[in-house]
Amino acid sequence: MTRRLMLLNLILLGLAAAGIWRLRIAWRSETVREAAVTKKPAKPLPPAQMATTAAASPVRPADYIDIAAKDLFTRDRNPTIVVETKAPPPKVMPPLPLFHGVMNLGDGPTAILSEKKGSAHRDFRPGEKIGEFTQIHKRLEELEDRSAPEPAQTAAEQAQAAPPPPPRTPAKAEPGVEVGKGMRACQPGDASPSGTTVDGMRKRTENSPFGQRCWWEAVQ
Repeated sequence: MTRRLMLLNLILLGLAAAGIWRLRIAWRSETVREAAVTKKPAKPLPPAQMATTAAASPVRPADYIDIAAKDLFTRDRNPTIVVETKAPPPKVMPPLPLFHGVMNLGDGPTAILSEKKGSAHRDFRPGEKIGEFTQIHKRLEELEDRSAPEPAQTAAEQAQAAPPPPPRTPAKAEPGVEVGKGMRACQPGDASPSGTTVDGMRKRTENSPFGQRCWWEAVQ
């Protein structure tokens, strides 16, 4: 039994020695390779080629017009402003001028017309403008004034229709405003007789080519 243990120990010792020997050989081989690599000068690598890029163009607002005009989140965004204009109403034809007669003195016909009822009559040659009309083809019957004339009022009717004037209140007998040289004017509506004396002033009247004159003067 002891001899077997001793034999086994010898075998294990031999295997350990063999392993150490192989490890030493490998270490020496690695040391030699490392020394050869480190002592060899390194070959410089060529510089890396940098890719050149084109110069950036300046930013222009016009390049982004579609982004502003076609915004998906704001559909009502539109640079084109549509202004709705209402068509003017159709022009209404004004009343036709009124025809009052025609005459020809040898140089062609001349029509007597008025622009509207109550306006002055004038003579017009073909092609002349009257009101808003320059030339219009109508029958004379269409231009005649067929409205009934208003009856003229007589003086008696006008006097009867006018309201009566308000009654004049007699003015108080007294001198009016001073007119110079110590004299005063008579009050309008003063019906007191000539010679009336008030406050030291005497009323005087006299007839003249321009009517009756009236004044007040100081009593002498």
